[in-house]
Amino acid sequence: MKRNRIKYLLAAIVVIVLGLASRKYSRVLPGFLAAYAGDTLWALTAFLGIGMLFPRWSSWRVCINALLFAFAIELSQLYHSPFVDQVRHTTLGGLILGDTFVWSDLLCYAVGVSLGYALEKLVHKDGQGKSAN
Repeated sequence: MKRNRIKYLLAAIVVIVLGLASRKYSRVLPGFLAAYAGDTLWALTAFLGIGMLFPRWSSWRVCINALLFAFAIELSQLYHSPFVDQVRHTTLGGLILGDTFVWSDLLCYAVGVSLGYALEKLVHKDGQGKSAN
C-alpha cells in the first residue's frame, strides 16, 4: 500500500479537532462518549500519524506499531519524576503524554487503532490495501 500523506495529515487534523471537542464539550455528550471518545480518537490519531510517516507499511504493521506506541505512552504514566510531571502539566504535554495511568485507556486505544485499521481496509477494499510487510 502507498498511503497519501496529505490525506492522512488532513484526516489526523480532523480527528484531533474531534478529540479536543470531545473534551471541551464533554458536558453535552452522553456520559460514555464523554469518558472514552478522547482516548479512542487519540489512538486513531496515532494510527493515522504512523500511517503518514510510513506510507508503504502494511495496514497490519501500522496497526501493531500504533498500538505499541499508545500502550507505551499509557504505561509511561506509571513513571513520575519532577521533569516528566512538569512536561505533563503543560497543555501539549498533557494531551500527548497524559498524566494518570488508567486501565480502561488501553481498551480505548485498542478500539481507536482498530477503527483506523477498519477504516483503512474499507477505503482500500478494492485490493489496494494488500501489501507485504
